[in-house]
Amino acid sequence: MARYAIDTTTVNEAVSGGGLLVVAQWEAKNGEADRVAEILSRFLPEAQKEPGAQLFLISRAKDNPAQFLFYELFRDEAAFQAHQESAHFKTYIVGKALPLLERRERMQYGLI
Repeated sequence: MARYAIDTTTVNEAVSGGGLLVVAQWEAKNGEADRVAEILSRFLPEAQKEPGAQLFLISRAKDNPAQFLFYELFRDEAAFQAHQESAHFKTYIVGKALPLLERRERMQYGLI
């Protein structure tokens, strides 16, 4: 996963308009971490292209490679809903990644 965020936007530009921040933590089932990482590497560029995605980061824990952290900033609630309805979300996340997870947690935040 070489790309982290939207190429044409700085973090300062991304957060300047506020928005909805979604932080998710995943833990892959035993033996499935590399498969999850490969799925996410195909999903990430598509998610970053969404018009309502201001910043989209996915990282993998150094001390436990089965753990993944998502840091997603959307323009608003509607943009987040559109993200969840997108073809790439349904294909890669719902269809391929979620069955490989032991644990999935998500929290939503408003920027201050």
